[in-house]
Amino acid sequence: MTLQTPHSGYHWDETSDRFFEGWYYRVTLPAVGQTFAFMYSIEDPIGGQPHSGGAAQILGPHDQYLLRTLPDVGGFWAERDRLALGHWRKSIAGVTPQPLSATDFSQWVIEGYQATETIHQGYLRDPATGDYCHWQYEIEPVYGWGDPEQEQQSTAGWLSGFQIFEPGWQILMAHGRATGWLDWNGQKYYCQGAPAYSEKNWGRAFPKKWFWLNCNAFEGEPDLALTAGGGKRGVFWWQEEVALIGIHYQGEFYEFVPWNAQVSWSVEPWGRWQMQAQSLTHTVELLGTTTELGTPLRAPTEKGLQVCCRDTMRGEVRLQLRDRAGQIQLEATSALCGLEVGGEQPWHAVWTK
Repeated sequence: MTLQTPHSGYHWDETSDRFFEGWYYRVTLPAVGQTFAFMYSIEDPIGGQPHSGGAAQILGPHDQYLLRTLPDVGGFWAERDRLALGHWRKSIAGVTPQPLSATDFSQWVIEGYQATETIHQGYLRDPATGDYCHWQYEIEPVYGWGDPEQEQQSTAGWLSGFQIFEPGWQILMAHGRATGWLDWNGQKYYCQGAPAYSEKNWGRAFPKKWFWLNCNAFEGEPDLALTAGGGKRGVFWWQEEVALIGIHYQGEFYEFVPWNAQVSWSVEPWGRWQMQAQSLTHTVELLGTTTELGTPLRAPTEKGLQVCCRDTMRGEVRLQLRDRAGQIQLEATSALCGLEVGGEQPWHAVWTK
C-alpha cells in the first residue's frame, strides 16, 4: 500500500488568479536536541504579478532563522501527480529546472533546493550576513495520513478536493526516518533514521488566524507522531473556526476531526497550547508550552509574504490518550515539539472554543 497522500501534487491551474502553495519539511535530531525546519512557498507563479515569486525559510539549531527569496518563478518546478518540487536560484548555464538525481543536483545547482517524498537537499545562503544552510538527506516514509494499511486520507476530508475550504491543508508524511547530513554555518549534523515530517497548504484565500502543534520525537516512543492544529478558514462567503488532532501510534491512526469528534481548545497569544477532543472511541488531551521567545516567520498573505506567525521547535508537549472506558492507552512527553501561532493580526487574547 502506497503512503502517498491526496494533494501530494502541485495545485496551480495556470491561471492568473491570486494563488499560493507552501511546503514544510522537518528533521529532528533528538541526540543533540535540535531541529531543522524548511518552509518553501510560491506565489502567483504565472509571473509578472506584484507578489509573484518564491521563498525559502529555514529554522535551524536553537531556532535560528535563515531567509532566502527566490524571485524568479521560472526557477520553480513541481509535479502534479506526486510530491516533487524545487526552486533554483543559480545553476550551471543551460540546465533547465527539473527533478535531478542527488548527484546531478550537487553538480549543477549552485543555489536552490529540491524535495520529494524520499530525498531533500539544497544550498541556500544569505548574501547580507554570509549565513548558509547546506543539506542532503534521504527519507523513508513510515506514516502518511491515515491507517498505513489503507488508502491515505485528505487531512481536511474529501471536500478538500474542491475549492470550498480555503486554504487547503494536507499532512504529507506524519512520520518518517531521515538519513544524511545538514550543515548550518559550518557546523555539520549527521542523522541516521532521525524523525522526519512534511506537510503543505495551498489556495487563493489566506488564513485569518491559526495555531499548530507537531511532534514525532517523543521520549521513549519512536513510533509516535502527533499533528494538531486549528484555524479560522474561509468556506464560500463566511469564516469558520475548526481544529483537528491526528495521532499515529504503533500502526494505528487516531483521528479527531469536526465530522467525527468534538474538538475544543484554549490557546494563548504565545506560550500555551491546550486542546481536548472526544470521539466515539477515544478522548485525547494535549498541552504544549514554551518559555522560548519564538522566531517570527513569514507566511503568504493577500499582500504577499509577510511576518505574521511565530514558531519554536523547542516546545514542551504532553499527550494523553484514553479509551472509551477511560483507561489510559498512551501517555507521552517531548521537549522537541513544534509550536506555532499565526494570523493577519497579532493575538491579544486567549483563543478559546
